[in-house]
Amino acid sequence: MFASACACVPAWAADVVDITHAHIEASDEGYRLAASYAFELNEGLEDAIKHGVQLYFTTEIELTRPRWYWYDDKAVSARQTIRIWYNVLTRQYHVSALGSMAQSFLTLEDAMVLIRRPSRWVIAPKGALKRGETYNATVRMFMDRELLPKPMQVNALNNSDWRLASKNKTFPYTAE
Repeated sequence: MFASACACVPAWAADVVDITHAHIEASDEGYRLAASYAFELNEGLEDAIKHGVQLYFTTEIELTRPRWYWYDDKAVSARQTIRIWYNVLTRQYHVSALGSMAQSFLTLEDAMVLIRRPSRWVIAPKGALKRGETYNATVRMFMDRELLPKPMQVNALNNSDWRLASKNKTFPYTAE
């Protein structure tokens, strides 16, 4: 019965995250990444959340400066992980970036908005990039299966429902 329920889920829903928007902004605190993603959770992941499994979504960014004489110079490498979970007692979904306060939501769809459009976060302090230099920024987002509880990791490695990731998106950025 479970196999027939999974067969109805479209193939793209299980493993594709589209990066719909990504750019870097200079601010007083440093350089911030603004990104948004388009994806849906399949039934298996929704059921896992509703049964108390915490899911982790990680965004990684790397800024490199091309060099003709050697490998590209890696100027910045940063990552941010956002966690989502459901509290059965309060019947609320909670979302938080690791190390920050959690926000509560009544529906899964409302909670997913924060994951699909995370707040702008500082990827590098001011002065980390050379002003006027052009860098290649590479962004990717994925469900981080390594942060799942150990028993869940075994299932996640062997089950395609638990493979949710984007392709790398690369764009140029000229430091301000």
